[in-house]
Formats: sequence, C-alpha cells, structure tokens
Amino acid sequence: MRWRHRFFAIVIIVVAFGCLNFSPRPTPNGKYRGAEAITAAQLKDYLTFIAADELEGRDTPSRGLDVAAKFLATSLSRWGLKPAGDNGAYFQRIALLKTTVDSAQSFLEINGQRFRFGADFIVNTNAGAGTASGPLVYVGHGSIFPKKNIDAFQGFDVKGKIVVWTNEFPKGASNADYFGKEGEDWTDPIKYAAKNGATGIISIARFQTLATWEQTQRRSTMTGGLVVEKFQTESAPKIPMIWLSPKAATALLRGEKENANKVFNSAAAGEPVAAFELSAEKKVNFTVVMESEKLYTQNVVGVLEGSDSGLKKEYVALGAHYDHVGIGNPVNGDAIYNGADDDGSGTVSILSIAEAFAKGVRPKRSLLFVWHTGEEKGLWGSEYFVKYPTVPIDKIVTQLNIDMIGRSKKAGDTNRRNEELTGPNEIYVVGSKIMSTALGALSESVNKSYYNLSFNYKYDDPNDPNRFFFRSDHFNYAQKGIPIIFYFDGEHEDYHRVTDHVEKIDFEKMQKVARTVYAMAWELASGMKRPAIDKKLPPELTRGTF
Repeated sequence: MRWRHRFFAIVIIVVAFGCLNFSPRPTPNGKYRGAEAITAAQLKDYLTFIAADELEGRDTPSRGLDVAAKFLATSLSRWGLKPAGDNGAYFQRIALLKTTVDSAQSFLEINGQRFRFGADFIVNTNAGAGTASGPLVYVGHGSIFPKKNIDAFQGFDVKGKIVVWTNEFPKGASNADYFGKEGEDWTDPIKYAAKNGATGIISIARFQTLATWEQTQRRSTMTGGLVVEKFQTESAPKIPMIWLSPKAATALLRGEKENANKVFNSAAAGEPVAAFELSAEKKVNFTVVMESEKLYTQNVVGVLEGSDSGLKKEYVALGAHYDHVGIGNPVNGDAIYNGADDDGSGTVSILSIAEAFAKGVRPKRSLLFVWHTGEEKGLWGSEYFVKYPTVPIDKIVTQLNIDMIGRSKKAGDTNRRNEELTGPNEIYVVGSKIMSTALGALSESVNKSYYNLSFNYKYDDPNDPNRFFFRSDHFNYAQKGIPIIFYFDGEHEDYHRVTDHVEKIDFEKMQKVARTVYAMAWELASGMKRPAIDKKLPPELTRGTF
C-alpha cells in the first residue's frame, strides 16, 4: 500500500503549496474588500481535495481524516496563523476508546437455554461489562419525569435485580422532555438502575417486530463501540445492558401474567404495561465481556491574533466539522461517503476565510478557527473543545458555524427529498436571534449591506421538530453561553449518501455565503462591544450534556 502513502504526500504538496490563481470579483461593499480573496475557483480547488475518494469519507477516526487534518494545519502554518491546539501544535488531540465485545464469552441464559450475542442479543458497550443475575422486575418504559409525576419504577426495589424495560417514552412525555435539566425534569433510567443496586438491564427492542430488530442491529455497533475516553469517565455508572431479539424477548416473558404480545403491543402504542415482578422461578443471567483499545483523533485549531492590544485577548470563533461518515455498503459500486456538502463545504469555507484574513487587514479581536472532529458521532469535537478549551472560553464573544452551504435547489426540481433545500441566493440562518438581539440585528445589517442573501429563519427555533439548533457544533458553544450563528443550506437527496459529490456543489453560492460569514466575523471582531445575551436561554441550553 506504499503507493497510497505517496499519493497522499504528493496531493498535499500540490494542493497545499501550489499557487492558486485568484480572479476576485468586485464585492458589493468595499468595506469587506478582504473577502474578495474567497473565490468559487479557490473553494473548488480545496473541496476537490477534501472530498476526494482517497480521503475515504473522513470517518472519525481514520487515516483519511488525519490527512485532512494535516492539510488544514499545513495551510494555517503557511499563512502564519498561530497553533492553538495542544503543546504548541495545531492539533487538539482527543483519546478515544474502541470497545469490542468478546462474542465467544458473552452470552445470555434463560431457564437454561443459551442465546448468542449478535443473533439473539446485542450490547450497549457504553454501559459496562460484567455478569448480571437475580430476580427480574419489568418497569415498562423505564422513564422518570418528576414534574409530570411519571415514575416507571413505581417504587419497586431494584437492588440485586435485573431491570427489564421496553425503553419507550410514556404517554404524556416525549423526546423533548429529555432536553430539560437532568435530576429536575428527568432522571436517566440507566443511572437510576445502577445507583439503586440493579445488577444489569435488559431492553426489549422497540415494537419488537423482526424488521425493527434488524434495524436495531444495524444502528447499534454489533461488535463494539467508540467513545471519547474523557466523556466515558464522566458518564453513567457501569452495569451491563443488552437488547433482546424477538426470539429472546418471547422466551424471557413466556408464562408471565403480562405475556410478550401484550408488552410488545402496549409499547408500540406508547402505553407500556405497569411494572411487575417476573416469576421467581425464572432463572436468567447474562455475561458481557469486552476489550478496549485506545485510538486518537483531533480538532484542528489556529488563531489569527487581533490588532488591538486589549481586544486581541477576545476571540470570534469560526468553525466547521471536517469529518464525515467514512466507507459503507456499496451503492452502484460506490462505497465512499465523500461528504462534499456535509461538511466539506463548511470545512473549505472556513479555510478560505482564514486565508483571506491572514493575507488582509487584521481586525481588533483575534479570530479562532476550529475544525471539529467527530461531529457525525455526536458533536464530539465541539463538546471536547468547550469542555477543555485551548483559549479562555469566556473570551469567545461569538461562534459562527458553517455546516453544509454548498447545495442549491434548481428551478423545477420536484424531488421531495429536496423540498427543504435552499435556492442559489438563500441560506438558513439558525440561532442569530435566539440568545442576543444585538447579534441578530448585526447579522441582518451586514447581510443587507453586502450580498443581501435571502436569510431563511424557518429553523431558528429550539422547538423546531427537526431540532437543527441542536444538531451541529454551534450547540455546544451555545450551552456555554456563547451566542452563535449557524449557516445551513438544508437537507437534500444526497444527505448522508454516497452521492454527496463535488460536481453537485454550487460554488457561486458557497462564495457568497463564505464572504458573508467573513463580513460578519469582521464586524464582530472590529466592534468595541461584544454581543450581549439579553434573551432567556431555552431549557435545552441549561443542561449539562447533549
């Protein structure tokens, strides 16, 4: 495989060190003349590399993602941005734990009948390893909402017992309730079971149809899981937890007063049956054996120091996630999820903005550029950065996040999967008005004086059912009380598909949006006052972890 290593080296040298031939167009507002360095041709050059097949979909962690990180860091170094990662480097290194289930030693027994890992049950690798045995108590949906007087455990003592649930939301509660404050609005059922002495947890897969079980198998990692090491240390107590197949669940509930069909049907209706003790004669035990391997990934972080001796101690943060979802099952012979729009478009736009600022006049405040890793795994990189910041977190005045700005809906497009895609002069703007009146007003003013894009505020609401406010890296900054703006073109037919390719990108639109973000960053970094938070934060932003 040596030729591939040589290919990566050659491409990095050609792309990172080659001279780009800019042909800037005049911009509508001379105030932001530095943005003219951001061109459609430049963006296409960078994206052609970032979304190349040779980067193998930039999974977290992967060799392709590491190559992308080195390309970003090399570019920052060449332009004179200061390293702002760990130990004088551009990389903020993040340790991961890959947990693998030992399928030979992991098993489930129900009344002497042995069930196999993978075929009959799967494991929550984030819960813990060990052996669970003892009496069983079924606790319905397993949820606790104190303010709604909902308690699935209903006072049952779970000490020394295996807890069984269907893991459904109860009637009168929903997913949104989990976004309140833990301990006040809701109680984590896994933590509750562990804290109260349960030996293990058995979850019956949702609705218990064969098709749903197969979906559960695919969504869950069959052979293991991957977590950020420090997050695992911070998270739930460790007791083993498994999900059962329909076959195993039927065996578990056979002969009980509430039989399997009643439990399954009530779960599907959102009204699980009341808690009850399973038969004392039923003998159940299961063992989960796991091994862990340490891997690494990284955020890429650089700073362009401001020109004002006082204000340069504050930062305007600009970010994008540079990971995607890697390699999957082939579709028409293509197995690489290139992620040209998601989020190659944001990755190279932030890179071009950094280059434009580095080669132009510097604003008063410093600019903090962060390319986040692991967004597709659950906003890992941004959560890690705000928990372990490499600059004082209270000195970040605003965070501007770009996640998908490269696609446009074409005239006459009737594809239902493109219904929410924005047009060539349109972009969704999320968060600008949620926390700060001043930030929202500045965003509008800058846009109207510049390209006058059509700002679509459809998703600018934490209660939006799509929950886009919570689904990209800006969310973790907002949790820390940092006002944010999220720029987004909308989901489309190629979202998280192998067909998210460079040739489908509207580079003229990318140029306009990237230049608009440049202008917004310039104003934020040049003004004397930081945007004040004057609006009550939604409950979603007051809890500890997303």
